[in-house]
Amino acid sequence: MSTASVVTPASVPASRAAQAPGATVTDPALVRRAVKAAALGNAMEWFDFGVYSYIAVTLGKVFFPSGNPTAQLLSTFGAFAAAFLVRPLGGMVFGPLGDRVGRQKVLALTMIMMAAGTFAIGLIPSYATIGVGAPVLLLAARLVQGFSTGGEYAGASTFIAEYAPDKRRGFLGSWLEFGTLAGYIGGAGLVTLMTALLSADDLTSWGWRVPFLIAGPMGLIGLYLRMRLEETPAFAAEVAKAEKDRPKVPLREMVAGQWRALLLCVGLVLVFNVTDYMLLSYMPSYLTSELHYDETHGLLVVLGVMVLMMVVQPFAGALTDRIGRRPVIAAGCAGFLLLSVPALLLIREGSLLAVALGMGALGLLLVCFTAAMPSALPALFPTRVRYGSLSIGFNVSVSLFGGTTPLVVTALIGATGDMMMPAYYMMAAAVIGGFAVWRMAESAGRPLPGSAPSVAGRHAER
Repeated sequence: MSTASVVTPASVPASRAAQAPGATVTDPALVRRAVKAAALGNAMEWFDFGVYSYIAVTLGKVFFPSGNPTAQLLSTFGAFAAAFLVRPLGGMVFGPLGDRVGRQKVLALTMIMMAAGTFAIGLIPSYATIGVGAPVLLLAARLVQGFSTGGEYAGASTFIAEYAPDKRRGFLGSWLEFGTLAGYIGGAGLVTLMTALLSADDLTSWGWRVPFLIAGPMGLIGLYLRMRLEETPAFAAEVAKAEKDRPKVPLREMVAGQWRALLLCVGLVLVFNVTDYMLLSYMPSYLTSELHYDETHGLLVVLGVMVLMMVVQPFAGALTDRIGRRPVIAAGCAGFLLLSVPALLLIREGSLLAVALGMGALGLLLVCFTAAMPSALPALFPTRVRYGSLSIGFNVSVSLFGGTTPLVVTALIGATGDMMMPAYYMMAAAVIGGFAVWRMAESAGRPLPGSAPSVAGRHAER
């Protein structure tokens, strides 16, 4: 397919992104729309994550009625984990496609698939109605979600990075993870509210469907926002370099040709996601199952930490524009290396204040990654292969290290009996992340590789 027939230089009007001598002048209004549309997709992904995690016990009863609560929960999380297995496949499909036909079109497609997969879960009949077909359909919906997610984060971060002015890329990129936190809080908060308002029978019979069905309208809103966007100036300029067809970039060029950047990407994503999944996904279970902490208070503490992170997130993103991505990420790595043990000791002390202080400290350290990574990761790769290479590196690292964190840490505690294992695991991730930061180049305030300098148009600070 000819890329020029899909995206032409004329598709980015001069009033929106004018090519000044040696620079791209961005329209602030269009940049804001791009950030909102990208962040909403990430919010939707984590809305589903929050809903599925918090309602897992009920889903086990609906789809896996074995009579054994442990078996039900394991089966439910097995279907949840299956989505991680297909994420790299989704990245290998959507990433190269985004480098060929455009970021905007692929992000619209991933939004449709994400919304359809989540909405479909809310429509699946129970095991009591159709038998084994129910868990099979649940697994199929999860695979659709996982496959589409493989192209979501890399595409969204690439989209924002390529629209943002060089001097504000960190601040604007930080809103992507703001959407992550908002989506998770929205999903988890909705389930918590419904659990409080509905009886156990109502929640099992019909209430569990409501959070998933909400994904339908959310998806339509996100699709509308994404369809209204124009292609990024960086991609349009890349297309303009080829007068006719833009040659297809082989998958091996995205891997072998970018092996150093890919290794850095894997290392950065490893520390980012190990600490992320440890704090937001594993810690509620750790508080309940390992420390016998009150479940409701434990969940509220985690939600409170996420609200704190949301407040700090944009300021930390702006800080990366001032002092650089490397110092902020390095501070996060050093913090996890030095403070993981003290923070976990505080959490293990058991009082609400101690748990809140320990979790809050880890949350603020995590902000060093959530604020910097959306702008740092796209800057590892040139425009020609940015979407594809980032999709591959990001999803391979998430699938191997991030999504497996709760399972691995639980197994390590079981094998060693050492309740401090979560701290040691975060410290190991911090060492790997620190090495990656040491080897990466600073990208703050500089053009993306393969792209012209990008400056803000008038009224950029409105």
